[in-house]
Amino acid sequence: MKANTIQGTQVVSRVAALLRLVARKPSGSSITALVRESGLTRPTAHRLLSSLGAEGLLDYDAATGHWTLGPEVLLMGSVAAARFPLEDIARPSLRRLAEETGESAFFSVRRGNETVCLLREEGSFPVRSFVLHEGVRFPLGVASAGTAIMAFLPEEEQKDLLSSWDIHAGPFAAGHTEAVARANLEQTRSKGYAINPGLVLEGSWGMGAAVFDPAKRPAWALSLTGIEPRFREDRQEFLGRLLMEEAHRITSQLQ
Repeated sequence: MKANTIQGTQVVSRVAALLRLVARKPSGSSITALVRESGLTRPTAHRLLSSLGAEGLLDYDAATGHWTLGPEVLLMGSVAAARFPLEDIARPSLRRLAEETGESAFFSVRRGNETVCLLREEGSFPVRSFVLHEGVRFPLGVASAGTAIMAFLPEEEQKDLLSSWDIHAGPFAAGHTEAVARANLEQTRSKGYAINPGLVLEGSWGMGAAVFDPAKRPAWALSLTGIEPRFREDRQEFLGRLLMEEAHRITSQLQ
């Protein structure tokens, strides 16, 4: 029984991992990319993908060879959305941020040791950064939303993440070294908002502010992204103030 339980848990973990990987790209992913990113063998990945497709959780596009999220995920999401009316609360803040700054505004949620982008509102400035979109995940402490959240976690949680930072940050560790992460966290606690100076993608800057749940824990974040000239030092205070005002507004509504 114990062996069967472990095997069943492993299957669930693999299925969840594949769904998350597919969800990262609206255009979908090929089986070659999914095998590389998941670490699964090609036969195992094919078997799981086919099963998910049969259940309507994934779709396969024969023209592109890509797997995308299926209609059952949409139905599940619509049901879940009724329990978590965050879009109704966060969307007005995103619109105000986009209108007042001209930049693209985002709302992200903490999921374990990652942040996941949930909502986006495009600004009017014609040149944009496309690093962030709905479904994109980053490790906590990477990118502005994750840094804004991690900076206000309990000290022990921060220590745990920093103790194995290279593993935690994964492919982002080269740009986000432990020393850089520590400095960014300290700066965020001092200013109240996070700044990411093109560490994910050169020339693409971001700023973020944490949103707190009723237990006073950072659970979400608002962020702005754009090209480097739009985030010059003399504009950062203005952008940071707007982010914190809207983050406080959402926090107050959630209380």
